[in-house]
Amino acid sequence: MTHRDLTKVDGESEGEHVSRILIVEDDDHIRTALRLMFEGEGFVVDDAPTGEVGIALFNRMASDVAIVDIMLPGMSGFETCLSLRSASDLPIVIVSARDDTADVVLGLESGADDYVTKPFVPEELLARVRAHLRRRPEKSTGAFQLGLLHVIPDEGVVRQTDGTELHLTSTEFRLLTDLASNNGKALSREDLLERVWGYDYFGDSRLVDVHIRRLRMKIEPDPANPVFLVTVRGTGYKLVI
Repeated sequence: MTHRDLTKVDGESEGEHVSRILIVEDDDHIRTALRLMFEGEGFVVDDAPTGEVGIALFNRMASDVAIVDIMLPGMSGFETCLSLRSASDLPIVIVSARDDTADVVLGLESGADDYVTKPFVPEELLARVRAHLRRRPEKSTGAFQLGLLHVIPDEGVVRQTDGTELHLTSTEFRLLTDLASNNGKALSREDLLERVWGYDYFGDSRLVDVHIRRLRMKIEPDPANPVFLVTVRGTGYKLVI
């Protein structure tokens, strides 16, 4: 994984890296309010009214986290997420005026790690951003094999037999290593929401299910018939090593 070490969040000392946030939101009032809030909390903020401008800003100076509205003029929020995700594994939080399952799932499938529905409490969005910035790859689990894949938590990488790296996002890697650390026992969706997303989530199982599906597409020989990342009916998921 290639994103930078994320510092200057709660509890960290002065003089370290100041987190940079990209806000892509076409509503001027919401965009301005978010920019002022995050600047007041010590973030460096790039804000854009369209996906095209947001991508241009990101290409000029990479961000540590992005907030992307789904309903944008021109390039959609989904397309913006796909473009950001193709360039980086930074945490992406989508914002939507609709809580329709299809929209949420499509946003997550486009590469987002999290979502918030409008209207939202700004402090909740701030808490979610900070939770994403606090996350670090799980290092308590030793290296392990998944078929032909070699997972090395201390290095934050998954390598294929020819030595090339299989790209996982930060969220996907954390999901994989947290399941591995449970020694083959199942974790509920609620447990995974708390462990992987980093806070008491009031959770939505769609986050877990979509990320499990994305992870299966990358690590399973046949994602439709998983042998490593399996569903435990009535409980959640477990990793078979």
